[in-house]
Amino acid sequence: PMGSERTEIRKRQMATTPETPGAAQAQLSTGNRGSNACCFCWCCCCSCSCLTVRNQEEERARRTSHELQAEGIPNCEESPAPTLEEVNAWAQSFDKLMLTPAGRNAFREFLRTEFSEENMLFWMACEELKQESNKSVIEEKARLIYEDYISILSPKEVSLDSRVREVINRNMLEPSQHTFDDAQLQIYTLMHRDSYPRFMNSAIYKDLLQSLSEKSIE
Repeated sequence: PMGSERTEIRKRQMATTPETPGAAQAQLSTGNRGSNACCFCWCCCCSCSCLTVRNQEEERARRTSHELQAEGIPNCEESPAPTLEEVNAWAQSFDKLMLTPAGRNAFREFLRTEFSEENMLFWMACEELKQESNKSVIEEKARLIYEDYISILSPKEVSLDSRVREVINRNMLEPSQHTFDDAQLQIYTLMHRDSYPRFMNSAIYKDLLQSLSEKSIE
């Protein structure tokens, strides 16, 4: 009978399993960590160990990416305080704004209020990549840029069209200083057309301009 066969199989399994205290508990807690499919878990899906491990891995990936970015890019660029002449020049063209560290810092502060700071961070990372000449450093920085700003799994993913993404994927086979040139141009254009006009009308820009104007009068 099938019932007796199951009983014998269970007995053999128990005979080959060491009877040590906590063994059953350890088996339950660790036995299925390598599995990615809920159907292989012994517990219910809501507390499934594979989901727990997957969440832990995703959190670790996010934390690692954040830490690498924090190390690679400072909170702001070092620059002297902008002059009234410089701040007025920012209103003349987006290029003049982006040419100065003080301009980039002010614009980046504005982007942070719109939750789009990753656009400036990506542009800066691409500029930094262009300055590298060591092949291994270029490959490592290109990988980090891809993981932080191109990967669809990244919380800092920038908005790129499919054509540019295909170019990047081809370029990543052999990364160079210019792997992200098309993407950098697209993000630069996006910031110019979308964010720059709002920045010029923002309190951040107007307050800075007013403060410098008052100081020049004094």
